[in-house]
Amino acid sequence: MQKHKEKEKEKRLFPLAPARHILIIVSAVVICLHLLTRQMKDVNVFLSESLIQPAHQSMAKFFDRLPFSFAEVVIGVSAAAALIYILSAVTRLIMRPERLKQLYRFIITLVCAGLCIYALFCVMWGVYYYSDDFQTKSGIPADAISVQDLKLVTQYFADLAGEYSSQVKRDAYGVYCEDREAILERSDEVYENAEKLFPCLEGPEVHAKGIRFSILMSYTDYTGFFFPFTGEANVNIHYPPCTLAATVAHELAHQRGVAKEQEANFCAVLSSLTYGDPDYCYSACYMAYIYLSNALYKVDYDSWLEIREGLGDGIKADIVNNRKYWQQFETPVQTVANDIYEQFLQSYSQELGLQSYGACVDLLVNYYIKDAKDHYSV
Repeated sequence: MQKHKEKEKEKRLFPLAPARHILIIVSAVVICLHLLTRQMKDVNVFLSESLIQPAHQSMAKFFDRLPFSFAEVVIGVSAAAALIYILSAVTRLIMRPERLKQLYRFIITLVCAGLCIYALFCVMWGVYYYSDDFQTKSGIPADAISVQDLKLVTQYFADLAGEYSSQVKRDAYGVYCEDREAILERSDEVYENAEKLFPCLEGPEVHAKGIRFSILMSYTDYTGFFFPFTGEANVNIHYPPCTLAATVAHELAHQRGVAKEQEANFCAVLSSLTYGDPDYCYSACYMAYIYLSNALYKVDYDSWLEIREGLGDGIKADIVNNRKYWQQFETPVQTVANDIYEQFLQSYSQELGLQSYGACVDLLVNYYIKDAKDHYSV
């Protein structure tokens, strides 16, 4: 009789969803190990260079055969499946007995899904943040820069953007209008020359993928993302194309293991300029000018204004067109999305948060100051 009671009690206490509990435990262990080994650089270097990066390269090659983003399919199917599951779970809670058990299974399923995804993310992407970064691998200094050097390099990229501006397609209003698909078609070639300068940027010659539901990305202020579960570099193809090529190069830098946003921005400029394609060069110079001029504005307004007023009509048209496009998406949704992403960046020791997108200024000035001085014979 006593044994029977004990068995009944065990049945009542035994998890209602044993497989989900096991997955939660495994995921929690993986997450804890990731958190505990963040300061163990050797471990993260081994994981990123020997396991994760080769896996991303293999996946990138495999999915490059598809003419669409498989990442978008995964995200879309997952979102649809989650919605269907939530609706069916709510229906069961209303229609069926044992509501507490149904509620428990529902909650534990959501917890399980969230922890599994985050655990995979920690392994497939998080280790990059605690491995050797691009600056360490390349040896490019990121020393403190003077206002004079910042001004000179800002002027240099403004002039370069002006030179390439006349070599790209523009519409009747003077706005950059190169076909987005044409830019994506050439994306597999962007890093060919950059790899020779910096072998740490070696990677598969694959294409960036355009997201078909890109307007949804615009609502959340995203121009692109790297999907670590398929190894694909994905970009928004709805917003004005003046920075599309640079965004492509940025996401391909992530594909090559460059995790930090400021370093990926620098790699986008470097790879695009060494590639030599006018569309990529203009886009990279335009993007570099924006970051540099924003920094210059804060420390030397007069110099910023002088350079700004000297911009060509094409660049000015693109700046106005780009601003108008993004203004229509300045909604609470975008604000929340930015706040969430800023918290994410900070959780991976990128203390600058979203400002880290502008921290590439130091790398740009330190790397291109010699070219700028030679150009102006300073």
